[in-house]
This record gives sequence, C-alpha cells and structure tokens, in this order.
Amino acid sequence: MVSQKKYVVGITDHMIGTPDLEADVLGEDVEIDFFASTDETRFDAERLARLDALMVWGARLGPKSIAHLTRCKGVVRYGVGYEKIDLSALKRAGIPFANNPDYGTEEVADHAMAMILSLHRRLWEHDAHSRSYVSSWQVNSLKPLPRANRTTVGVVGVGRIGTAVVNRLKPFGYRILGYDPGQPPGHEKAIGYERAERLDDIFTRSDIVTLHCPANEETRGMLGADGLARLRPGAILVNTARGELLHDLNALEAALRSGHMAAAAIDTMEQEPPGNHPLLTAWREREDWLAGRLVITPHNAFYSDHAAVEMRHNAAQTVRILLDQGRLRNRVTT
Repeated sequence: MVSQKKYVVGITDHMIGTPDLEADVLGEDVEIDFFASTDETRFDAERLARLDALMVWGARLGPKSIAHLTRCKGVVRYGVGYEKIDLSALKRAGIPFANNPDYGTEEVADHAMAMILSLHRRLWEHDAHSRSYVSSWQVNSLKPLPRANRTTVGVVGVGRIGTAVVNRLKPFGYRILGYDPGQPPGHEKAIGYERAERLDDIFTRSDIVTLHCPANEETRGMLGADGLARLRPGAILVNTARGELLHDLNALEAALRSGHMAAAAIDTMEQEPPGNHPLLTAWREREDWLAGRLVITPHNAFYSDHAAVEMRHNAAQTVRILLDQGRLRNRVTT
C-alpha cells in the first residue's frame, strides 16, 4: 500500500543530479515536485499553487511566481546569498524566507586563504615565468615579496566566513584589519584582529584585501574605479563573496595594467559564465603582462564533497522543521 503524501515541496533546480538526498531528509510523507529549471518563466502556476514549501538553488524568484504560492509556508534557498529572490514580494505575500548560512564556511575560508597565500608568495607568476628560464633558474625570484609578518591583510566582513579567514591568517603572522559595522564592540578582541572604523582604512592600510560581505545597497560596486584607486599601490585583491562588489572590469583591467594592483583572485563574478572583455581575453590567452596575476575560479569556493552534502541536508532539514513545527530557522527579515 502506497503511503499518502501529506505535503508537497517544490525544488526549482539542482546543481548536483536529482534531489534524492532531499527526499530522504524530508521523509515519506513529502512529495517532491522537481521543476528542474533555473528559468522562472517555465514555472507552472498550478504546480506552484500546490506547494507547501519551495526550495531554490540558482533560479530567480519574482512577483509573478510568488503570486501563485498561495499555500506556501516558506521559501528556503540552498545557498547563503539571496540577490535573486524578491524578498519584498515574499513579504507582501506573507511568505517567510530563509537562507542556508551554516554550510561551506570552512571551504570558502580555505579557498580565500589559498588565494591569499598563493598571490602573496607569487606562486602563479613564478610558475608562468619559470617555463621560459633556460640559462638561469634560482636567481629569478620575483620582487617585491615581503614576509607574512610584514604584510597587512584587510578583511571586509567579519561574520562566519570572515572570522574563519581571520583564524587561518593568524598562525602565518599576518597583521589583520577587519571592517564590519554589523559586529558589536569587542568582537575584534574576542576573535583577534584590529578593528577598522572605516572601509577606507582597509583600502589604504592593507597590502591584501579579502572580501567576505554580502552584496547590498552599501557594498555593490564598492571596488569600482574609485575604490580600486584607494587601494595601496601593489595591493592584492581576493573576492570569494559576491561578483557585484567588483563589477567594473574596465577599472580592474586598468589597475592591473598600470601596476597599481599587483594581483587579483576572483571566485564570483557578476555574469557567470563571464562574457567577453579585454581583461578576460588576456586571462584566457595567458598574455604575458597578466601571467599569474589574475586568478579566476568558477564560483566553487563553497564546494567540497562534504559541503555539497551538508548544504543539501541543511536546506531540506530547514523545510522539515518548518513543516513539523511551523518554525523557519535561519529566517531572513528585511
């Protein structure tokens, strides 16, 4: 005898196969409606109207879809960011929203740390140039190359991931500045960094700047031409947070070409996959002037085999708690 399904949970799309793990967490009384699309225009109104909860991976969710979620008790995003979710429309519809912040912290922090160490030690530049050395070898050390304990790292956003980065930086001896107006006084003492009262202090005092803040009205485009110009000469920039923080590729190209910036490492871009731009062409074609100075990874700083399971499990568990208890953990309010 087939058990009667009590709830219907929608999943818009999925990066990793079919939602079998989610089905195990949600339980036998839940029917999963898998839309299998990131294209919001393809979401059927009748299917949306059946849902008791909706899980979203990479799809956008706007007013037209939200208007059909007439029995939905909550929307849960698999990831941390929610720029593609219309929170105002959800609020008007009386539907609570939650993200999934408690996964992948270690992975993003490790990824950022790998970028920081590799660019600081100029590993990719050495690798690129070493291919052409024939008559000499060890004498070809690139300069400048300061010690870690003579180098200041500015951390923009000292939340979960930013804090994990600070904890990884300390054993190497880096001087650490942190900027996060959302953290209470004394947070810097508990974690172990020097608090910067202004974002500009991070830009002007740091040899390396690493971004770990959300994209919002205050932070979008903060490293455009003006922001990049305020960086110390020879600075290194690492972005594993949001592509919208650094959306002016013209300014980034100018800063790298002029030498004002030593290098940059980017995991998230405003357009993914990235389109055509002279800077990206130079990166793709390994042009000499940029060799080893621009590192781009495909928005996978969050990923490990363990984190992928953790993310799916945690998001599904959030929905299960909502269905059982009427409580939405990790709720985002505006």
